[in-house]
Amino acid sequence: MTKLLYMTDSYLKEFEATITKISDDGMNVYLDRTAFFTGGGGQPHDTGMLLVKSEEYSVSKIGRDQDREYFHRVDRPLKAEIGSLIKGEIDWDRRYIIMRYHTALHILCGLIWKEFGSSVTGGNMYPNKARMDFNLADFSKERVNYIEKRVAEEIAAARDVVIKILPREEAFQIPDLIRTKINLLPPQIKEVRTVEIVGLDLQADGGTHLKNTREVGTVRIIETINKGKENKRIVIKIED
Repeated sequence: MTKLLYMTDSYLKEFEATITKISDDGMNVYLDRTAFFTGGGGQPHDTGMLLVKSEEYSVSKIGRDQDREYFHRVDRPLKAEIGSLIKGEIDWDRRYIIMRYHTALHILCGLIWKEFGSSVTGGNMYPNKARMDFNLADFSKERVNYIEKRVAEEIAAARDVVIKILPREEAFQIPDLIRTKINLLPPQIKEVRTVEIVGLDLQADGGTHLKNTREVGTVRIIETINKGKENKRIVIKIED
């Protein structure tokens, strides 16, 4: 299985790896390790470059095949052999803004859970905005303004973000670890990665995050959508 380097270091921009497999068309490249985020949990996969033998290949997709193995989809057939060393470079500007959005969503999630007891019903993030849906009934203008104000306060508090990988049994002893309405962690997962915004939020999560909330910047709620009686959507944008 491919070692996922971003699980312990979200700030890794470059890495070296060994090619373990190449698809018949030469455009799906399998590596023994990768820093490319593979996608999931509402966070899109990374893009970037693979470099081998002075050739650069654009990575447009990180996918999984029928055997659940990760591959990197490149823009043309790879001129390399299995066992060759390869260098990967993440599109850092894209990755970093998505990291800022992801941590911002966890701030939002932590606040709404602690203050209103509302769970998450869905979420997505992009390079230019992010959204999160909540099992929330009251969605008045006053409450939305209050939420935006509290998010700004938590960003300014410069809270550290701590990543841990725990045995499943230990992780599930943490109260309210799963913040979504449905537990999306299949039973075959024996280790659980947790993301803690110290003093605010702790939940299971597999995506990339900042080291401190101060890196998020200025967050504005740009849209709110009533998706149902108790299903409300908040759309945010980072302005700097």
